[in-house]
Amino acid sequence: MNIGILGAAGYTGGELIRLLVNHPEANIVFANSESNAGNSVAEVHEGLYGETELRFTSDLPFDKVDVVFFCFGHGKSEAFLKEHDIPTHVRIIDLAQDFRLAHVPFGHDFVYGLPELNRAQIQESRHVANPGCFATCIQLGLLPAAKMGLIREDVSVNAITGSTGAGVKPGGTTHFSWRTNNMSIYKPFTHQHVPEIRQSLAQVQGFLDADIDFIPYRGDFARGIFATEVVRTDRSLEEIVDGYKEFYRDAAFTHYVDKPIDMKQVVNTNKCLVHCDKFGDKLLVTSCIDNLLKGAVGQAVQNMNLMFGLDERTGLRLKAGAF
Repeated sequence: MNIGILGAAGYTGGELIRLLVNHPEANIVFANSESNAGNSVAEVHEGLYGETELRFTSDLPFDKVDVVFFCFGHGKSEAFLKEHDIPTHVRIIDLAQDFRLAHVPFGHDFVYGLPELNRAQIQESRHVANPGCFATCIQLGLLPAAKMGLIREDVSVNAITGSTGAGVKPGGTTHFSWRTNNMSIYKPFTHQHVPEIRQSLAQVQGFLDADIDFIPYRGDFARGIFATEVVRTDRSLEEIVDGYKEFYRDAAFTHYVDKPIDMKQVVNTNKCLVHCDKFGDKLLVTSCIDNLLKGAVGQAVQNMNLMFGLDERTGLRLKAGAF
């Protein structure tokens, strides 16, 4: 597969290149970056020294690729497609939030790219909207509960993310001296990923009248997301665990674990791990992912594999950096 990458100089662009240079069926034709055109990719993404001789370009040779990844900031993908003609045979995987919701004013044909939810649709699609990082982690914690019809009251969600989730451009809440040994919340109850979480839960359960009360936290680590979700239900833990295991029985990267999980078990992988506990009528679900991989480009490559008829795991057999 011949591949183009737009917005290739950011964290997601660099992580995507890291995966694709080791993918047995991938050939990166171009890595676009206006600000870095002509520069060596390895000089910007320094973990790639010795891995690739690729250089950034300002060119957009869409006629030479089979698939293009959009690694733009949010809000830029829609504008880009209005300003550029991409051949109809070229498949698009967008990592921004522009096309994640099915019902938006401008309309689109993008499939929501959560394989555990829409595998068959992704396989037949030409355009895929990659889910958000928080949304991926939280949905994978809650989708089996929705399948069992358990989400009938408001759900309390807390999740903490690494600093790479804020992007490569430095900001007041991302530089080291502020972030280290520190924690804070942001966008409580109003985070932009809540609508796509609600959309998926309603798709599985058939309805969703409850609120998703999501409190996001900034963590003092680089990568990973650790989330807890609390659902009120009278169902037994044994029945719930059986439902979770059945839901993820054929999932390539999402696994139910019978004991408490921790974030280091998934960092540097495309995995999501999920665990459940029961306290009275409260079901406590724990889920964790790597925000740059299963929460971004790992899932994007997983979607590419599905779109081109490959095994989902191709190029993604990564070991966790647990020690």
